[in-house]
Amino acid sequence: MANRQYELVYILPPDSTEQQVAELHTQIEGVVSRMNGGIDKTENWGRKRLAYEIGHNKEGVYVLDMINGSGELMKELDRRLRVLDQVIRHMIVRVDEEKKVVDRTRSKRQTDSERRRVRRGLPPVRQPGEGRQPIDLDDTDDEHFDGVEV
Repeated sequence: MANRQYELVYILPPDSTEQQVAELHTQIEGVVSRMNGGIDKTENWGRKRLAYEIGHNKEGVYVLDMINGSGELMKELDRRLRVLDQVIRHMIVRVDEEKKVVDRTRSKRQTDSERRRVRRGLPPVRQPGEGRQPIDLDDTDDEHFDGVEV
């Protein structure tokens, strides 16, 4: 099965120590390495306010892991994190799928823009210096101003 890139974000209780965060991260690294995956990046975002109260917690320690691995690895991580009491919430998102959507949207906008320009008799790609010129707000003609002076 092909390896894909995933983001794993998990939230720990606000009273978690650095040692507890490190121990959980070591457990996650162990699962990832056993299932032939890899962790590219880990960011400890620290203690942040939750959007809503979860289990009498108004704050939590957020941690992000960028993981390369298979879907089976993500299923196993999801299963293990769901069982752990020290994890308030977790979420796994496949990153490469979102990149595809963004690239698809960007290319569709580009082709639509090129098609409209050709229809108007313009070259498909905008040339440097073409288009609207920026307005210089300092160079206004005050003689023709019909407003009230302040």
